[in-house]
Amino acid sequence: MLVRPPRICLPVLARCAHFSTGSPPYVNETSIKSQTQPEQQRSALTEPELASMVIRGRAIYPPMPHPRPYNIPVASLHFRSHHPFLLDLFAHFAEHAASALGIPASRPVHLPTQRSMWTVIRGPFVHKKSQENFERRVHKRAIKAWDADPEIVNMWVKYLRKHMMPGVGMRVTKWERAPVGIGQQVFQRGMEKLRLDTDAAKVKALADKIVQQELMANDSDTPTKMVSDRQ
Repeated sequence: MLVRPPRICLPVLARCAHFSTGSPPYVNETSIKSQTQPEQQRSALTEPELASMVIRGRAIYPPMPHPRPYNIPVASLHFRSHHPFLLDLFAHFAEHAASALGIPASRPVHLPTQRSMWTVIRGPFVHKKSQENFERRVHKRAIKAWDADPEIVNMWVKYLRKHMMPGVGMRVTKWERAPVGIGQQVFQRGMEKLRLDTDAAKVKALADKIVQQELMANDSDTPTKMVSDRQ
């Protein structure tokens, strides 16, 4: 059962939504079947059932939350904008998109607003003592997602970037889980690239060969040095 949100929830969207009461809303077969069932057999609507129903004014309602069975974070989205209206609108849109894809996500969290101020003189000569103050505010929101497949998270991010709202910036941080035994696999790859010879006889033969070459080189250089010293 859908519950109408309070007035403090998305007041701007509620003000901008228009409802027509002339004709009844359209309901498909799925909603008709659910309405014809007895009261005892009815249960809470799931996301596929809710998505298949045509509900006017769905966007002003908060999306259906999904449970978090493991509480493993998979992504964190940060939104920034100079206009709080556009920021809240796009954060609400991202929240509905995550709910439609079955991603357990949090509600938009209000982060501290970043303020920047500048003081500029009006003129370099006569109006030098007259100054103007300018201020810029950057509003921020954050949404965190848990327990979702990396492919679904990438689909969610691509969908948001495709329908990005002008004037709103988005930064995405994703965490991917490596499979079990990844350390052993990396170690084996590194050992395969190294040239390790475990035969002691070959190592000793190579060392003797290097020593003989060094001795022969020293013997060939000794007479020339003695002749040069005598001269």
